[in-house]
Amino acid sequence: MPEGKKARVRVRTVNATYVGDLFIPPMRNRVSDVFNDDERIFINLTNVTINDSEHIEFVSINKNLVESLTQI
Repeated sequence: MPEGKKARVRVRTVNATYVGDLFIPPMRNRVSDVFNDDERIFINLTNVTINDSEHIEFVSINKNLVESLTQI
């Protein structure tokens, strides 16, 4: 198991709202650190619910499509 922690987040895009777990690596402390990392174009969520109805294990979201990101 990789070191770090998971944070439950809500990500809203033009097409959908995703609620899932975002992995925060050991060298980062906050959700915003992961989101603002210029080396990564996508954020990866696990244990995801889409639009409060569909459940999937994994989704990768292009950060350019994100309208809002909230830790819940």
